[in-house]
Amino acid sequence: MINKRLLIKNLLAHNDESSFYDKKRQLNLHSREGKAKFLKHICALSNSNPANNSYIVVGVEDQDNEIVGDDFFDDSRIQNLVNAFLENPPKIQYENVPFPNLPKDRVIGLVTIKPKSQVSFFKKGIHTILANTVFIRIGSNSVPVEEGTEIEKNYQNTETVIGIENSSRNSIQYTLDGVIDFMNFRHKDMAPKYRVFKELFVICWAGVPKKSRDKTFLSRVDIELINEQVKLFYSAQDVVTIVYNDDSFTITEYVPLGLNDKTSYYPLEEQTIHFFDNGYYKIDRQILFQPPEFNRKMLFHIYNSNLALLQKLDKGIALSDRELKDLANLPSTFMICYLNGFEDARQRLIDAKLLLKPFGNVYSSFKEALRVLRKMKYDV
Repeated sequence: MINKRLLIKNLLAHNDESSFYDKKRQLNLHSREGKAKFLKHICALSNSNPANNSYIVVGVEDQDNEIVGDDFFDDSRIQNLVNAFLENPPKIQYENVPFPNLPKDRVIGLVTIKPKSQVSFFKKGIHTILANTVFIRIGSNSVPVEEGTEIEKNYQNTETVIGIENSSRNSIQYTLDGVIDFMNFRHKDMAPKYRVFKELFVICWAGVPKKSRDKTFLSRVDIELINEQVKLFYSAQDVVTIVYNDDSFTITEYVPLGLNDKTSYYPLEEQTIHFFDNGYYKIDRQILFQPPEFNRKMLFHIYNSNLALLQKLDKGIALSDRELKDLANLPSTFMICYLNGFEDARQRLIDAKLLLKPFGNVYSSFKEALRVLRKMKYDV
């Protein structure tokens, strides 16, 4: 079992970006340009590594390898994006890896691209990339290949990558250190818990109990698979319930939605980790969300009021206390509007990013709203 934190350190220590790994300060999958850049690197790394894993490390400064971190990124639909644009798409996995020097809401992202023998290429265009384009890695660059050029299989990285992975194997010490750090330092004020599955896997979790009507949820939730140093779930906003037995651990995420200070919790996604006796585990995810319907006339009025707030911010006009309260609900309101047929609400919310960023709590809600929308569907 590979310790992903140690793997990232070994990748960064090996050398600069190469034909088997790339590093990014952050991913931007909200724009077609950002999606195109991400897909280009996936395509190139896959084609240049037919016999070994390749990697993208997210949350690292390009110049000096400083580990600065990025937001927790939910990967549950990212494979759909790859499948939508690439022919012969590789299987990819996005994992959120905590580091001790980072705030608890920041992680390093690790994208693992699984090896395959077939050549990947763009089956349709996106941004400036044309359909049928093929990319490969030359050194640290992802470059297009001229049409008709035969792609030679490259096996030169296999021994190097396997060596890095073998030196990143987990140990009892890493597991114990991870459990102690989670329980006694990072979440000692939140009644943290742990559970061992199949005498091998250790999951730690912490959250604040929150009762709504007849149901008890956990908020400010942090859940980690300690053996691999991977965050399974993190949210400062949404709430979850947790159930488990000897073989599985199930997280059900709920999203708070409502208007005029009337909030209800709607089941969003169920994520179940299944553990097996042979040291293998798999994660199943199921979207549960059914968007609530609201009176369209009322929504139209609230939506226009929120657009007016953004116009004021854009012009530098100070907001009243009442308007600041409305601003706090703006990300959730735009999400409700989008789910009720206001097709431009999602893009309007994305475009408001810089206006909302100075308002800490509002900006956190903004990121949560986009995370929830991303779970439902990538706008490809």
